[in-house]
Amino acid sequence: MLDLKFVQKNLDAVSQGLKKRCKTEPDVAEFARLDEARIALIREAEALKAERNQGSAEVAKLKRAGQDASQLMAAMAKMGERVKELDAELAIIEEQESDWLLKVPNIPHESTPDGAGEDDNPVVRVWGEKPVLDFQPKEHWELGQALGGLDFERAGKITGSRFCVSFGWAAKLERALGAFMLDIAAEHGYTEVLTPFLVNRQAMTGTGQLPKFAEDLFKIEGQEYYLIPTAEVPVTNLHSGEVMEEDQLPTAYCALTPCFRSEAGSYGKDTKGLIRQHQFHKVELVRFARPEQSMADLELLTGHAEEILKRLGLHYRVIALCGGDLGFSSAKTFDIEVWLPGQNKYREISSCSNFLDFQARRANIRFKAKGAKKSEYLHTLNGSALAVGRALVAVLENGQQADGSVILPEALRPYMKGLERIEMP
Repeated sequence: MLDLKFVQKNLDAVSQGLKKRCKTEPDVAEFARLDEARIALIREAEALKAERNQGSAEVAKLKRAGQDASQLMAAMAKMGERVKELDAELAIIEEQESDWLLKVPNIPHESTPDGAGEDDNPVVRVWGEKPVLDFQPKEHWELGQALGGLDFERAGKITGSRFCVSFGWAAKLERALGAFMLDIAAEHGYTEVLTPFLVNRQAMTGTGQLPKFAEDLFKIEGQEYYLIPTAEVPVTNLHSGEVMEEDQLPTAYCALTPCFRSEAGSYGKDTKGLIRQHQFHKVELVRFARPEQSMADLELLTGHAEEILKRLGLHYRVIALCGGDLGFSSAKTFDIEVWLPGQNKYREISSCSNFLDFQARRANIRFKAKGAKKSEYLHTLNGSALAVGRALVAVLENGQQADGSVILPEALRPYMKGLERIEMP
């Protein structure tokens, strides 16, 4: 969340940040009204407390002189009751301000480009060449079903829509891709962690999924547990409520987990195939950094995700998200989009973000610089490296041959026991 004192003193900057995001909610004017009420309550309470203190001295003086102080004491008692009322009203106002802060998104970084939506996202760089196929390419669900690996019908029978059962080579390929990604992350200094796939409300609030995105989450009925939408949630919260030492930074973790998303609001989008599933696997990279280093770390993290696609030989581009397309908690984001010949378009396969101290404030994650008297909030970053199902899609569509078979990237073959080609059963 944003710093309360910063918001109180810089409402114009917050308003401009919302405008850059092309959003009008939450209402900055509402916060201004709340804060004016808060200040008025504090002033009235402080004035009454000062008057009460003065009255206490006067009561003591009257009693020493043997005079009647009952009327003054009665007046002071009324002051005391009013102070209690003011304190109760102040607590309500402060809670309302806190609720407002939980709903306001992060302020975009100054380097985040302007724009209203995804059509305004500039391309930062491109790697590789689009594959040239001398036949009409198929989409991944056609390939996967024809090759006997992907079964959406059976998944629908046992669960519902937007699920898939993988058989044989497809199950092995998903496992191979996850292991391949984790190994590359380890090469770049990430410590692998295996976290719970269920988290509590506090963890979801810490990374910004709650309260705003409650409808996108799967909640366990009757309990305060949620299925994780991404490993970002448990991994970032590993250090919630902690003060890290400066020499611990940067700290980098990677995790391969299932992810669960209701896909609320995506009705009718990507109903076929693996692109938008309720359950999928993803390798997540999470970094904790010093504030002055975090933007350099964002470039580093994005490069680590790109390295996976380079080794797989997959053509991709990196785009910078504009203010109107930025995620709730992010101050700056790079998306990596891989080329899919079957769909004849680029599709997002990774999103790498710097949240500055936004998540750290919500989760109370601090660090203490050497020689400093006080701790301060660190910066958090994360990125997909990569969404495993979407990587499988890219491997199928880019490796497809005219006869319906699929040639696997050389880098994956050791993870597939030397298998070079997936052929028709």
